[in-house]
Amino acid sequence: MNPPAIISWLLWPLSLFYGAYVRLRAIAYRRNWLSRKKLDEIVVSVGNLTTGGTGKTPTVLWLALRAAAAGRRVGVLTRGYRSEGQTDRAGRPRSDEAALLRERFAGRAQLGVGADRYANGSVLARHGVNWFVLDDGFQHLRIRRDVDIVLLDATAPFGNGRLIPAGPMREPRSALARADVILITRTDRSPALESVVRHYTDAPLFYGRAAMEGLYRAPQRKVILPQQEWSRARFFAFAGIGNPGAFFDDLERWGVPLAGTRAYRDHHRFTERDVSSLDRAAAAAGADALVCTEKDVFNLRDIRFEGLPVYAARIDLELSDAEGFWQTVCRIAERRRGGAAQ
Repeated sequence: MNPPAIISWLLWPLSLFYGAYVRLRAIAYRRNWLSRKKLDEIVVSVGNLTTGGTGKTPTVLWLALRAAAAGRRVGVLTRGYRSEGQTDRAGRPRSDEAALLRERFAGRAQLGVGADRYANGSVLARHGVNWFVLDDGFQHLRIRRDVDIVLLDATAPFGNGRLIPAGPMREPRSALARADVILITRTDRSPALESVVRHYTDAPLFYGRAAMEGLYRAPQRKVILPQQEWSRARFFAFAGIGNPGAFFDDLERWGVPLAGTRAYRDHHRFTERDVSSLDRAAAAAGADALVCTEKDVFNLRDIRFEGLPVYAARIDLELSDAEGFWQTVCRIAERRRGGAAQ
């Protein structure tokens, strides 16, 4: 998310120092002044250049489940925002992203949560994992990877173009030169963005966008709402994710009638006061129910639902060339490892 223009201008000098640090750090790793850890197993990194949502979680899910279907023993290494690998009293990951990944994997992939992803990967490898997905790994240079996948949001690929804190850029555009695969999200085609990308890399380029599997009743999400019912209802949408506006746009693209929307900060932990406020806003807008993302549900799990019903949109990644994407990832990993990656 871009800061207001005047704030961005005031913070611009700080972004120069940040940019210098980022470049020096990348050089230090490239020249082995800083040591890198190497897992013996295949490592596929999924990351981006900006803060905020570009579709990393659906991409991590897609890769992990596709690799599991191909017979790999898959592990996903994620930092787990604000969790440090901790669980709640019920043994659930405190991180909303980690909790979502664990539930969606349903035993088909293992999850390592915590800041030391190399240590977690080593533990999973000792338990038989032989194919890793490194979540949000593009800037996590400490671990060597076989494939670097970089996601770009077609609606705002570089934000205002400025580095943190004056903008959302975690690295300059030139960092795309490190990418092995580019995945442009939220569109089926973007020639203008392609031409920008080609200034920095010749890496294979693919397209993907979010697809809704259905609306599920929260918090359990075991009952799906038939389309003929939700298409006649009016929903008040809310989200505490990296790019809530994109989620609201997607809901309308999928035909979900919206009476209103409300955005929260990424990873927002909802309170009963939040839910009461949402209920009042939704009722005032004439909504029949509330709708959020699956990730938000994990930040609502300790809240009592006494007002309007709450539904969660289950979202998957839909690739324009799914098989080509998978084969490209495997081919690059195989070339780096000198063995079969499929």
